[in-house]
Amino acid sequence: MLTVANPTALALQAKLFRGFADPSRLAILQALRNGARSVGDIVQATGLSQPNVSNHLGCLRDCGLVTASPQGRFVYYELSDRRVEQLLRLADELLADVAKGVYECTRYRAEDSSDA
Repeated sequence: MLTVANPTALALQAKLFRGFADPSRLAILQALRNGARSVGDIVQATGLSQPNVSNHLGCLRDCGLVTASPQGRFVYYELSDRRVEQLLRLADELLADVAKGVYECTRYRAEDSSDA
């Protein structure tokens, strides 16, 4: 049976995936897969600048994908939900199977995360 997708739900889902589509935000999420990290730890793990990391963490926090926990002089960030890590793992598994097609796709340009 053919069903018509709810445009509001589709727009919200697209907005969620835009959070994962940005190379800087994705690098931060990847860095948080194994647990909480401070901004300095994330900067070191991703190679992004501190202001860039802080800006993207704000976005990820506002969207509910990460949480922040102050501990002394530092704030530690972690994935807000285990399903975020599961989604990243599923993306790794899917990409392992379709990498050639994704690499050769001419409809989307792969962005270099060093531009961030």
